[in-house]
Amino acid sequence: MYKLHYFSSDISNCELPKQFTFPFNYTPHPLAKVATEELQNYLETQKDFNHDFGIDNPNSQNALGKMFGVLVVKDCDGKLGYLAAFSGKLAESTQHSFFVPPIYDILVKDGFYRTTENELNKINKEIESIENNSKYINIKRNFELQYQKHNSLLATEKQHIKTRQKTRKQTYKALQQSLSEEEITSYQNKLNQLKINESFYLREYEVYLNDKLYPLKTELDSFKSRIEFLKKERAQKSAWVQQEIFKNYSFLNTSSEEKNLLDIFSNTKQNIPAGAGDCSAPKLLQYAFLNNLTPICMAEFWWGKPLISSVRKHGYFYPACVGKCKPILSHMLEGLHVEENPIYVELKAAKEIEIIYEDDTLAVINKPVDLLSVSGTEIEDSVYTRMKKRYPNATGPLIVHRLDMSTSGILLIAKTKEAHHFLQDQFKDKTIQKRYVALLDGVLSEKKGEISLPLKVDFHYRPKQMVCFDKGKKALTKWKTVEVINGKTKVYFYPITGRTHQLRMHAAHHLGLNTPIVGDDLYGKKTNRLHLHAEYIAFIHPKTKKQIEFMVKSEF
Repeated sequence: MYKLHYFSSDISNCELPKQFTFPFNYTPHPLAKVATEELQNYLETQKDFNHDFGIDNPNSQNALGKMFGVLVVKDCDGKLGYLAAFSGKLAESTQHSFFVPPIYDILVKDGFYRTTENELNKINKEIESIENNSKYINIKRNFELQYQKHNSLLATEKQHIKTRQKTRKQTYKALQQSLSEEEITSYQNKLNQLKINESFYLREYEVYLNDKLYPLKTELDSFKSRIEFLKKERAQKSAWVQQEIFKNYSFLNTSSEEKNLLDIFSNTKQNIPAGAGDCSAPKLLQYAFLNNLTPICMAEFWWGKPLISSVRKHGYFYPACVGKCKPILSHMLEGLHVEENPIYVELKAAKEIEIIYEDDTLAVINKPVDLLSVSGTEIEDSVYTRMKKRYPNATGPLIVHRLDMSTSGILLIAKTKEAHHFLQDQFKDKTIQKRYVALLDGVLSEKKGEISLPLKVDFHYRPKQMVCFDKGKKALTKWKTVEVINGKTKVYFYPITGRTHQLRMHAAHHLGLNTPIVGDDLYGKKTNRLHLHAEYIAFIHPKTKKQIEFMVKSEF
């Protein structure tokens, strides 16, 4: 079987996983790691295609990193091998000998996509030809000039009439005292008639001006009608070809049940994203199901130059995307015995909350790692629910600020509405002093600095964040090195703003420190925990109005 690669490495010591990989949060199985190493070795030595990944020259404008995936499978004889795939296109092609094919190849010659694409190109060329036609340009310019001129003449005439009406009104007021009732009535009738006459005159004048424009407008409308017809035809063809693509992207599961993109996304609240079905994971599973191969485990990794917006490190493993792949994989994984989401496993573990300080107004706690600040859609246990039980008579929302689930450290709890407002105002005014400690996975070249990278949610990879200079929210972090320990750097972070995943993104992103926090399963490499801890806080007490401070040392 051409696309199935049997292991050249020794895998005799690798036990089979008991369950298939949960694709959205996983630690790669040893078999998936071996398959990844063999695929990466192929990428380093292959001569099948030319693609600039930007590994040797990351500053190259043409370089483009790529997400790859491996799926360890068992063939009909029980022998293990692996399949390989890439997301999207590679070297301007969707088909390469080493990799599984796409779900549906829209680039196939003489296919409906290419045929429609040619038709759309013809329409675009005709629209461009009309819009660049010298006759059309001259008529359009002349019409606009004449139109502006006529509007100016009409506006001038309106102003003249308005001035005359104002003068007549003033004259009438001056004569009113000396006129009899009969003369007043006669004068008013005369004024009303003049007003009616001027109104008719304005309409007639406007018709006269429009008549002068009519020949130019007729010629211009002829061009515009053709352009509008072509644009409508283009929109219809584009909509049709998009629907055909959605129909042809059809996915199997272990029961050989087939669903296309229209079926899969019909019960979701989102529109079908661009590129849905072109990621590695769906391609790999589809090929396995089509060829009676049993999926064992899988992994995806980034190869090459990082993206500007998102954190992508060369050679690092990453989960499948949520926005495009989750609805698809939910169907494709039906019937497979899949691991439980590791996050849910971690959240179920018993974790005690340490109360550092409390009085009748507030409490200061040390949040343990892997505990939510507030309840999620599927997990109820959180700091909020526990504080609600501990302080049943407390008023207000209790939670003043939040820490990421994976971050440990100091959190403030307000027992009254007044305390909550008072403390939140300090956060808004940035008068609260906070310090985080983190262990970074590498050595920094600088000793201190400031990072300003605006952030927004990465919709396809929620809850991840991405750098966005156009629509991102301002995010500012100050930092300084504390010490270097065995090739890792302990730093202090001083967040000026409080964006989601701000410190994690500013540490990992190549425009930031380019050094992920140790144990960051979203932006770095997973270990026993995320080595990020909120260790110090200083604020004004809501009741005493005096500054108090607290510090809790980290466990790392």
